Amino acid sequence: MRRTTTRKKGGRSQKAHIPTIACFNRATANLGVDFDALIAAMQVFVDEHVAPVWGKRAKLIQSKGFVPGNWAMVFLDDVDHAHALAVHDLTPDGLPQAKVFVKTTLKNNKLVSVSASHELVEMLVNPAINMVAMRPGSGSKLVYEYETADPVEELTFSVNRIPMTNFVYPAYFESFHKPGSVRFDHLEKISKPFEIHAGGYLGVFENGKWRQVFGSAAKKKRFAREDRRGHRSERRAATKPGRISRKQVARGKRN
Repeated sequence: MRRTTTRKKGGRSQKAHIPTIACFNRATANLGVDFDALIAAMQVFVDEHVAPVWGKRAKLIQSKGFVPGNWAMVFLDDVDHAHALAVHDLTPDGLPQAKVFVKTTLKNNKLVSVSASHELVEMLVNPAINMVAMRPGSGSKLVYEYETADPVEELTFSVNRIPMTNFVYPAYFESFHKPGSVRFDHLEKISKPFEIHAGGYLGVFENGKWRQVFGSAAKKKRFAREDRRGHRSERRAATKPGRISRKQVARGKRN
């Protein structure tokens, strides 16, 4: 179900869409965190941290599968598991969907809660994975991915004692700001627009291809060892994201 808030301005009503995100677990691996507690913490993450900055709100609910009219966040073992269940990039209704690969996350020595909150904030800010940014007046011809967690993805803070991802602010993508003049990320570790933290990266489009720019050589090495299949940066290159039917999901349900 979709929720909207109605405000009146100049005698005319304006509606701001607030998506409901159905969260469900198909992973066989242990998440390393209680699922109920994780969803509750991510709701606080949205309400108290993301929404005041980006104006992006959402209602997270737990479900057994896709819910008609709702966005989705599905927890899976890995990208091969997603293929086996025919889980693609959109819900059966063609709405945004985030996938969290549990076994892959753990194999990469990362936390599921951080990966989930990473996907959540990026989905809320850029749900169609179609937004980009440029740096007018800088002389650069690069086009940058409009992803809010990638540049600071190894920095975290706690919500309800559960680690959540750091994320950048709108000013991060506005090149006219002088260094240190405004807040560029939630933990204040970035000092200027388009800066990449030592533990982060950012995708850029150059000469007809996407590539990654890393905050450090060490991050580049770690990135090369990770299984990045199914990540938003990989999905951006897809021209025709697929959908999954509810019957296909039902066939893949765990008992």
